[in-house]
Amino acid sequence: MQIGGVQKTSLLDFPNKISAIVFTTGCNFRCGYCHNPELIVKGEQVWTVPALLDFLKTRQGKLDGVVITGGEPCLQKDLEEVIKEIKALGFAVKLDTNGSFPEIIKKLLPFLDYIAMDIKSPLEKYSEITRVNINTENIRKSIDMIMDSGIDYEFRTTVVKSQLNFQDFEKIGQLIKGAKRYYLQKFIPSKLLDESLMNETSYSNKEFERIIEILKPNIPATFLRG
Repeated sequence: MQIGGVQKTSLLDFPNKISAIVFTTGCNFRCGYCHNPELIVKGEQVWTVPALLDFLKTRQGKLDGVVITGGEPCLQKDLEEVIKEIKALGFAVKLDTNGSFPEIIKKLLPFLDYIAMDIKSPLEKYSEITRVNINTENIRKSIDMIMDSGIDYEFRTTVVKSQLNFQDFEKIGQLIKGAKRYYLQKFIPSKLLDESLMNETSYSNKEFERIIEILKPNIPATFLRG
């Protein structure tokens, strides 16, 4: 596993758990608003898996879980093996994914305690938003699989005003209708892959309230995450 960094403690990234965050390198998407652009291309190995496991052994009884994020973790060939090793140490595991590898997700679900999948846009806009050609049927498969998995999950969308309009959210609501939990994440210009988005304006709180109302008939548990 190519590990680009580790955050040793987080109170926010794994619901109701104190966790460590493992950042894998490499991603098959090129979203302009990506806030971890240094992780997109596989680069220097900052941590090894043995070093990660040794660290986690020192946190047994202090941390509840481990979040594996990226980049896109499903690009890591030994992801399942590493998850099993983390679980063997007594930690719950949460996976963050873009959902483009449903067959890998299917293999991993029995070992996960929580999964968070990004919903970039309605399916017809995926290639535009991600800036790569996407087989959107894989996105749909991952959504259905996660919703039927029986494990805890969430879907989430980073909201860039110039990319997603109110009609897009109607379509997203239909795409993930009945989802257990859906978060709208405010776009905050900071460290970005596409620096031209630094001057991007955000939806107002009133406009976000309208988006939530658009979504609620299909997804009652829709929330704004600032």
